[in-house]
Amino acid sequence: MAEQTTPAPPSSSGPGNAAFVFILVMVAFDFLAFGIIAPVLPDLIRQFEGGDFGRASAITGYLLFAWNAMQFLFSPILGAWSDRFGRRPIILLSCFGLGIDYIVMALAPTLSWLFVGRIISGITASNISTAFAYVTDVTPPEKRAKPFGYVSAALGLGFVIGPAVGGYLGNFHIRAPFWVAAGLSLVNSLYGFFVLPESLPPERRAKSAWHMANPLRSLTLLRSHAQLAGLSVVVTLYYLAHTSLPSMWALYTMKRYDWSKGDVGLSLAVVGVCASLISGVLVGPFVKRFGERRSVLFGLLCGTLGFAGFALATRGWVLYAVIPFIALWGIAAPAVQSLMSRRVDHSSQGKLQGAINSLRAVTGMAGPVLFTQVFALAIAPATRIHLPGAPYYLAAILLLSSLLQAVYVTRPGAETELPAAQPAASFDPSD
Repeated sequence: MAEQTTPAPPSSSGPGNAAFVFILVMVAFDFLAFGIIAPVLPDLIRQFEGGDFGRASAITGYLLFAWNAMQFLFSPILGAWSDRFGRRPIILLSCFGLGIDYIVMALAPTLSWLFVGRIISGITASNISTAFAYVTDVTPPEKRAKPFGYVSAALGLGFVIGPAVGGYLGNFHIRAPFWVAAGLSLVNSLYGFFVLPESLPPERRAKSAWHMANPLRSLTLLRSHAQLAGLSVVVTLYYLAHTSLPSMWALYTMKRYDWSKGDVGLSLAVVGVCASLISGVLVGPFVKRFGERRSVLFGLLCGTLGFAGFALATRGWVLYAVIPFIALWGIAAPAVQSLMSRRVDHSSQGKLQGAINSLRAVTGMAGPVLFTQVFALAIAPATRIHLPGAPYYLAAILLLSSLLQAVYVTRPGAETELPAAQPAASFDPSD
């Protein structure tokens, strides 16, 4: 872990509420763009593969593997650079890179070009980890769960509008959502260039960036504190289960319930509405009332029940009844990130978020291949037991394991943190 130093007091002119609002807008725009292509990307892959669901499922997994492989390699570098050079340039670079990615995908004549687009996006899409690091710069440590919840709500808001718009545009032309997504990302980059202030003053920046640029070495930060290491296991299982949603939802619902692109977009919009309501309205009061530990455990329990419900659903309408459980699962993520952020000093927050994003990337490489292959096997004509819900049974088991690990690692007496490791901040989320 980085050597602890006495933090300098923040400048009175430092980033405050306006900067935090921009971070929310940035995340919402990025995931609006991401959500727009969600209903049509699997169908575009299926067109390249002659309509074969099984083959399209496998290719979707490989495509997500490529994206997350780039995240794994480059997130630690960009996270460490944000500690060394500031958050602003990394955020702007990532927004611009996403715009280029969607243009490449809009023009892609073959699957190979789709892979190129995903690789570009994987290299530059560090917005979320840097956004969370930005939040730690401007927020007191004891109040971080609430703004982390706001960021998660902004993410959900993107999914509220994006999939519905993407499904609608996809009915006119399957490439149209990619052009709209490109425009949103480039506008976001331009907006940030003129509006976004830097949150990390020079005196609080790391002296070197390269010692954490190695993706494997960056993970050593997560072993620097016993409870941080245990929480990393919780996060890893959380993210691995989560990959079943973007990798499987469209293919699963189209195959099992014969849904159209519009149906897929509408269902993802409902997920986004529920997730935004929970993250934006409930997380802060819930964590304040019950504490971070109980919030993590409750969220993971709801997620386990939600995925089990997806797997058991024999009718499409049952999925809608289960979605609130998946939304309540979102309480766990801000609470566990708040716990983890307390266990590193202010000069290592970007490294921490980069390391967490590396965990997300590792699970993102393994998860889509795992879930799509399980699905392909479960629906194959030669399979003796036809079990289309198999990927979500697996996700439920993973989250149950995460819950049991969280019970152990956050047990009474195990909670320790760095005293006075975090600086005071200029943004109060209760304002």
